[in-house]
Amino acid sequence: MTSTVDHRHPVAAPDRASPWRRMRVWGTAHAVDDLYQGLVPAAVPYFVLDRHYGYLAATGITMAATLGSAVPQPLLGLAVDRYRLAWLAGAGVGLAGLGLALAGLVGPYPAVWCLVLLSGLGVAMFHPAAGKAARADAGDSAAAMSVFAAGGSVGFFLAPVLATPALVAWGVGATALFLPPAALMAFVLLRRARRVQAAPARPAVAAGRDRWGPFALLTGVEVLRSTAFFGLNTFVELYWLRELHASRALAGVALTCFLAGGVGGTLLGGRLADRWGMVRTIQCGTALVLPLLAGLLLAPGAWAPLLFALLTGAALNLPFAVLVKLGQDYLPTRPGTASGVTLGLAVSVGGLFAPVLGLVAQAHGPRGALLALCAIPPMALLLGLVLPEPERDQAAGGCSVPQ
Repeated sequence: MTSTVDHRHPVAAPDRASPWRRMRVWGTAHAVDDLYQGLVPAAVPYFVLDRHYGYLAATGITMAATLGSAVPQPLLGLAVDRYRLAWLAGAGVGLAGLGLALAGLVGPYPAVWCLVLLSGLGVAMFHPAAGKAARADAGDSAAAMSVFAAGGSVGFFLAPVLATPALVAWGVGATALFLPPAALMAFVLLRRARRVQAAPARPAVAAGRDRWGPFALLTGVEVLRSTAFFGLNTFVELYWLRELHASRALAGVALTCFLAGGVGGTLLGGRLADRWGMVRTIQCGTALVLPLLAGLLLAPGAWAPLLFALLTGAALNLPFAVLVKLGQDYLPTRPGTASGVTLGLAVSVGGLFAPVLGLVAQAHGPRGALLALCAIPPMALLLGLVLPEPERDQAAGGCSVPQ
């Protein structure tokens, strides 16, 4: 029987770049969404300076953002796993930008607090839907998933880079300048959602059993990691301003270094996880945080600690993408729930401890708050040491679920 294949016109191979293009879209969306989370700590020092808020009131703003994104996450994750809610990511980005943009324009503290809470709710809407769709596009590649996760780190990084000059020039009212990115990305994602909703649902593939015990341990690691991240994110600038007596510009550079390290650490963590394994990468990053944080506090002057700010951010974020992917491997039939917890609830719960650090800073200054954070990495490392590797069948087909 002769072949009918025309070798002059071979059948086109699958578009291998297409998943990476989709991951870049999700990474960009994640960057825009988390830009508004990053704007909160970037704006906090200017609420202190321009509105004369105390440390407790300032950390209350951080708590509002994290409370808004923490409380709804479990329900939103369950809803995303049960229903086709592709529109949720776009609507969330839009709400996150709108709430934060208006927060700097209103006067009364309760109104500011409620608008920041609303922005946090938008963040909560984005993460489960986007995390589920991104994992479906990334497959089993931690490096591909790190593109999506790094988008969030990029958003946090860009927030002070873009906001500091505007806040210095125009005060907290400059938050209104950051509404357009949310509007544009909401349009892009909602347009994509219409195409997804119109397409027939892809059948789910059996992917193994959910392992709630390891997932609970992983959630504990992420809560501790995010507590340290939010604490540093909130107090790094104030540490340079109040303890090192640096200029506002240099304080902004310090926060930028910390967040830039976070971007690099997130991308590096995905590469290392594909080579070393996910659990080992988590343990490595967690073990490095304490000595680097100590270096930040002990380095002399206002310039030398900048290097440790960069390296501390990298170490803290080295496990970030890995935690997201490993969580979905532990809960292979519930990728939306896993994303909602690892990207949303656990991260946000870490931010709820900000007022406790605010009380410490009220009594002992920003250095005291950073010293208190030194107790967190050892606890995270202890949990990381007992994390099991995902089962082979889960890791291989963990998230072949309908969108």
